[in-house]
Amino acid sequence: MKLFFPFLFFVLLFNYFAFSESDVGVGYKFMVVVPMKYDVGFIGSGFFMETNETEPNFRVALSIEGVNGKYSCSLRVFVGDVKVWDSGHYSKFYVTEKCLVEFTMDGDLRLKGPNEKVGWKTGTSEQGVKRLQILKTGNLVLLDELNNIKWQSFNFPTDVMLRSQQLDIATRLTSSRTNSSLFYSFEIENNKVALYVNSGKLKYSYWEFQPSMNRSITYIKLSSKGLLFFDVKYKKIAQIPSQSIHPIKFLALKNETGNFGLYYYSSEKSKFEASFQALNRTCDLPISCKPYGICTFSNTCSCIQLFTNDDRKGSSSDCNEGFSGGFCGGIEAEMLEIDNVNSVLKGVTEIINVSRGTCSDLCLQDCKCAAALYIRNASAAAAECYLYRLVLGLKQVDEGTGFSYMVKVPKGSGRYDEKHNVKRWIFVVVGVFDGFIILILVGGFGYWLIKRRSHSLNS
Repeated sequence: MKLFFPFLFFVLLFNYFAFSESDVGVGYKFMVVVPMKYDVGFIGSGFFMETNETEPNFRVALSIEGVNGKYSCSLRVFVGDVKVWDSGHYSKFYVTEKCLVEFTMDGDLRLKGPNEKVGWKTGTSEQGVKRLQILKTGNLVLLDELNNIKWQSFNFPTDVMLRSQQLDIATRLTSSRTNSSLFYSFEIENNKVALYVNSGKLKYSYWEFQPSMNRSITYIKLSSKGLLFFDVKYKKIAQIPSQSIHPIKFLALKNETGNFGLYYYSSEKSKFEASFQALNRTCDLPISCKPYGICTFSNTCSCIQLFTNDDRKGSSSDCNEGFSGGFCGGIEAEMLEIDNVNSVLKGVTEIINVSRGTCSDLCLQDCKCAAALYIRNASAAAAECYLYRLVLGLKQVDEGTGFSYMVKVPKGSGRYDEKHNVKRWIFVVVGVFDGFIILILVGGFGYWLIKRRSHSLNS
C-alpha cells in the first residue's frame, strides 16, 4: 500500500512547509508520525520541496516504509511517482513514533528518531552551508552563500542514474537489498559496463557492453538521447542509444528482475516507459526462475527435483537452493547431468581441452563448487568447462548444441539412481510443460479441422 500525502498537520507545527518551493534554509524541520501498528507494504511520504517545472517534476519527501516487520525512515527524491534516490538505500534507519528531518543551523542535514537519535546525516557541519535545494536535474544539493555545492545526492548513486548525471569508473548502481541474499549491480569498469548478480562475496555477470577496439572508459553520462561513454580526454567513444524519439529521463536498475533500461515519460499514457532494455527475453534474466530452476522455451520454470527421504514418503520436492555450498562438511556428493541446459551467468574461468568426466571431477573435488557447465560442439575449437558456486540463471537450449549442465547433489539423491535414466528424466522435467502446450495446440487444431470438414460435408 503506497500513500502520498502532504502531512498538513506538520505545516501548522513547524510553519516551514512550502511545497511549491525548491529550497529551504538552515533551521528547517519537518516531521512525520510513524504508525503504531505495523502494516505490510506501507509507504507514506510527506513532500516538502519540488522543482518548478511541468509535471512530472522532481519532489523531495520524508518517507516511512514498512520493512521486515519494522518501519524505516529515509529522505527520498521522486520524479512523478518514481523514486530516483533514497538516503536509506544502503543502510536502513528504523524508527518508532516519529521521524524528523532537521537542517541544523551549522549546515548539517540529519534524520532523527525518538530521543534525538541520529540515523543519517550529510556531515556538512561548519562548512558554510546555507540552503538545501532540489535542482531541475533531480540533484539534491547543499549550497553555501556563493552557491558552491558542498554536498550532492549525485555523488551517492543508488539504483537510478538521472539525465545529466555523470558516473566515474569503479562506480556502481545496486538494487535494493531485501530479505534475499542476492542483489544486482550495474558496474562501470575500465573497458566495459556490466550487470552482475551478487551473493555474499560471489559475483557473476550476465550482461555487458564494451566500446569498440577495447577503448578505456573514464566516465559515463546520461543524455536525452542515450548513455554516453567518454575517455580520459573527455572524448565520446561509445553510446547506448535510446530507441525512442522522446528524451530520456533516467536509467534504472530494476530491483525485481536485475534488468536495466533507459526510460522516458509518455504524456499519452501518463507514465514512464522503457526506450531501451539490456535484456529482452525472460530466460536471459538471472532469476527468471528460482535457484535450481530451469527457464524453458515457453518462459515457464521447471525444477531440478532431487530424490530425498521426503520424496520416498510420497511428497514432491520444490526448487531447492539448500545444496549450494553445503558440501564442505564431509557430505558425499555426485553430479547430476542435465543435457541441453545453459547458464546465463558469466565471468567464470574457462577450462579447455578437458573431458566431460574431468570437468565433473573438478567440481566434485572443490567442496565450494555447486555445478559445472560442459560445452562440446562442432563450432567450438575445444571443449569448454566452467565451474559455478551458484546454481542460478539456467535456461533450456536447443538439442544438439553440445551444452551439458552438471549439478552437485548429495550422493544417492538423484531422481533415478540408474545412470541410464538420468537423461530420460531431464527431458521429462525440462520438456513436460512445453510438450503439454504442444499437445493442446495440436489437439485443438485437429478438433477444429474435423469440425470444419464435417461442416463442409453437411453443406
